[in-house]
Amino acid sequence: MSIPTNIVEGRGQKSGADFARFLGYALNSSSELEYHLIVARDIEIIGEGDFRALRDQIIEVRKMLYGLSKRVVSPARSSPAPNDVPTSS
Repeated sequence: MSIPTNIVEGRGQKSGADFARFLGYALNSSSELEYHLIVARDIEIIGEGDFRALRDQIIEVRKMLYGLSKRVVSPARSSPAPNDVPTSS
């Protein structure tokens, strides 16, 4: 729950830099989650197959977060700042 919560909280910030900071928190949360999965596997709460499948999903989420973070901090990005609301013509 921490990963999406950090994304949502960051989206409500006033600047792209603040949003990027919260995306960093989300990335850190993904590392925490991976650690919890390692422990769950090691104490045999989950099996190796479930561990690998979940770890692969975490890796995909990290890739998405890195990509989003790069877009947010890029000065030539094409997307609006977090609190910019598009207006209809």
